[in-house]
Amino acid sequence: MSEIRVKALKPLPEPLPEGERVLWQRSPVWQPFSRRAFVLDKIALYFLIIILWVAGSAYFDNGSLLAVVRALTWSLPPAIGVLAVLGFIAWLYARTSVYTITNKRVVIQSGLAFQTSANLPFTKISSADMKTFKDQTGDIELSLSGPRLLYSMVWPNVRFLRLKRPIPVMRALAEPHKAAEILGQALAADQPAEQAARGQRATQTSADHESDIRNTATP
Repeated sequence: MSEIRVKALKPLPEPLPEGERVLWQRSPVWQPFSRRAFVLDKIALYFLIIILWVAGSAYFDNGSLLAVVRALTWSLPPAIGVLAVLGFIAWLYARTSVYTITNKRVVIQSGLAFQTSANLPFTKISSADMKTFKDQTGDIELSLSGPRLLYSMVWPNVRFLRLKRPIPVMRALAEPHKAAEILGQALAADQPAEQAARGQRATQTSADHESDIRNTATP
């Protein structure tokens, strides 16, 4: 008899209010996450160019393979060490980063020593843009209205070096189209409720204003 295993949801910073429920929750895929959040591929290319330059210079200066080997013995280990440390940090951040979509908001959790959580209500999300990549993963950028977020609060789940107006990003999603569809449906479903709430607030404001006028006119 086959057994169906359902992945348990990771806990949110606080209990959800009544009527709010989790629609989708995932963590990023660490390999593409390391490339986009920590630019690990570009750093690796930089070290490769430096190592080739060192090895080539050693060969042309001495004309022997032994000189090349000696040059590599002191240039390779630091490069490999730096890449290993950055890769490990990227892996840790990918494991601790959790993206959650409810029927009212998007929650981005991340952090190693200290866990941070960014609550992004649908009322503050002005647009959501998806970008897919050749590795079949994708990113969803969330443009916000209202007060700006702190860059450090959402890093590394933020558009790279966008400091003035940080844009939170759900990075390296294994099923970006599914996440985008769920988010789009949730945003569309929340709009009527938000419009009704705005109408109710406007009606209440109008009623209060009319009451003030009557009270002022009373002798």
